[in-house]
Amino acid sequence: MTLRLSVVVVSAGRARALARCLTALGQMRSTRYEVIVVADADGLAVAGSQPFADRLVLLPQEVENISAARNAGIGAAAGDVIAFIDDDAVPEPGWAEAILDGFEDAETGAITGPVIGRNGISLQWGRMAVDRLGRDRWLGDDPVPAPDEALKPHGTNMALRRSVLTRTRLFDTGFRFYLDETDLALRLTDLGASMRYLPGAVVHHGFAASTRRREDRVPLSLHDIGASSALFLRKHAPTEMDAALEQLVADQRTRLLRMAKQRRLGPVEMRALMESLAAGITEGRTRESHVPTLTAAPPRTFAPLRSTLPLPMTCRDGWRHRAAALRRAAAADVAQGQPAALLMLEPTPRKHRLVFTEGGWWEQCGGLFGPSDRGAPRLQLWRYRARVAAEWARLFRA
Repeated sequence: MTLRLSVVVVSAGRARALARCLTALGQMRSTRYEVIVVADADGLAVAGSQPFADRLVLLPQEVENISAARNAGIGAAAGDVIAFIDDDAVPEPGWAEAILDGFEDAETGAITGPVIGRNGISLQWGRMAVDRLGRDRWLGDDPVPAPDEALKPHGTNMALRRSVLTRTRLFDTGFRFYLDETDLALRLTDLGASMRYLPGAVVHHGFAASTRRREDRVPLSLHDIGASSALFLRKHAPTEMDAALEQLVADQRTRLLRMAKQRRLGPVEMRALMESLAAGITEGRTRESHVPTLTAAPPRTFAPLRSTLPLPMTCRDGWRHRAAALRRAAAADVAQGQPAALLMLEPTPRKHRLVFTEGGWWEQCGGLFGPSDRGAPRLQLWRYRARVAAEWARLFRA
């Protein structure tokens, strides 16, 4: 049987980021995926303006609750596998097929993969484990979590087999934000479902501003972190709840003090944030937990976003002073349905950055003598053509 993928994107207050995410989803090298958007009014308007809008499944987000929105997306999904990506993230072109290939193993119940940070190169989140207190740790070279842990799924890059969700049930709507996927991961583990980490299923995550944080990642409220933490501990570690919540308060205070030392946060803001955390913890101690069930039969006919594969990606390179001309060429390629990538170099040791632009092409910039791999030497000796060849070979883990 040929597996099919339903991709669910939840969006609230970030219509511009959603447009970029949908553009990248539309360029994936697969004909076996559909896209379901659960969004506020502005997000639905942006989704409805996409050139492939008639092939999107659009659902209104009634309340700002990521678990409820994901559940709505699951309820509308017709695929055998259901994947999730955030609106401020973009997948690499091979993401969909990498996920589907991973589920060819019939024992696989869930998958997660690497999440790349803002510079487009460094790993933000990788292979990690999480325990019943909600604490995560990097696994490094050891791929197996401890007996009291689960493989940590990254909410912006995870996929689940539909048949497994009929057993675990859906996301707990008590988790309006934070720890929602961790709660589901522990339930998956308790049922004995196999979870895998796929290095080839890569997502780039931008950490865009939202109602809960500024663009520089300074929080605007800690209420949901407090409420979700209290609910999570009630469910998974009730005897250790009070000590764990005390540690949460200490950890968040340390985090805010670090931001204050960086002059990103003032004392009045810090006090308000700690008060919001305390209020959230109080609410979370009694917040209702509700885990809906999923019917086994898909609700509708599968509607793939693409009926044919995209054209091969054009790869253009040049010196940075020619950026305007190179970007015009890339924009023309995208307008004609041609995925595009740019590599722009300058004769310096500047570090490289890679972004998927709002115009719809991948763009890497940096010095001819600078590192793209952050673990590489700070100064490197390259000839132009050799460097271009090396970067095209590295891009998208080719």
